[in-house]
Amino acid sequence: MPGGQERALRRRINSVQSTKQITRAMELIAATRVVKAMTRANAARPYSTKMTGVIEDLAAGGVGIDDPLLRSSETVSSIGFVVITSDRGLAGAYNSSVIRAAEKEIMAAQTEGKEYKLVLVGKKAADYFRFRNYQIEASFSGMTDTPSYEDARVVATTVRDLFVSEAVDQVILAYQEFVSMGTQRVAVRKFLPLESMQTVATEGGGDADSRALFEFEPSPEGVLSALLPRYVESRLYSALLDASASEHANRQRAMKSATDNAEELITKLSRALNRARQDAITTEIMEIVGGAEALGDGSSDETTQHDNDDTQIAV
Repeated sequence: MPGGQERALRRRINSVQSTKQITRAMELIAATRVVKAMTRANAARPYSTKMTGVIEDLAAGGVGIDDPLLRSSETVSSIGFVVITSDRGLAGAYNSSVIRAAEKEIMAAQTEGKEYKLVLVGKKAADYFRFRNYQIEASFSGMTDTPSYEDARVVATTVRDLFVSEAVDQVILAYQEFVSMGTQRVAVRKFLPLESMQTVATEGGGDADSRALFEFEPSPEGVLSALLPRYVESRLYSALLDASASEHANRQRAMKSATDNAEELITKLSRALNRARQDAITTEIMEIVGGAEALGDGSSDETTQHDNDDTQIAV
């Protein structure tokens, strides 16, 4: 029995050590990728911010209020949700936190009697919402690990078509925003129309001084019409990069935690193995001592019998 317990513990230790090697390798890979993803996200953020500022300045000057991408409906009857998750798991609470936030918004919209359409990025979101029979308009996969601008353009085209065709009156983007290596937070934001367009439309225009120092060719309206599709693409690209960096950061932390837990479990199993070996050694020693004592008692009895026989012969 002790020998069987030792074998079981050794097999368990070997299994945990193999798992530890895997989680350690995944941690190192995620640590490498998160640095690259963070660099790309930080590099793309100023472009997206500047693009938004230029468009808002043009719109504030009274340009392009009637553009389809700038329409702001008085009553919102249908909402489009763009949910960005990952294609793979083993990233802690990364996917579940984004999905929960998006599902909460969907349920709130349904409670208010509004319709919804889902545009899902990542297999985890697609699997979750498809299993629960949500209405999915489009789903994309294979782009969350290292997203490219072309990937963002494909998704942005689908979202833009839904908004321009008035299939949805509003688009909400749910993803995890990358703040730092130790901080990532779920962001649920209005994606279309622009935040400032409602104010601009209500006031009938804005301050033209925001574009007084610039000359536009062929015209401010032409520039705005050309920039708006790029705005949608750049904002979505920035969100994809943030989500990618957040995914790798979450996976690095999750794999580090798994590696630490494996080391702790190996320590506990090693102690149990040592105790089992000590018990086995103690049992063997006791058996040897018991056998020696039994042999000693047998020899003593035999010597006594021989002495009695010799006494009888002498008499």
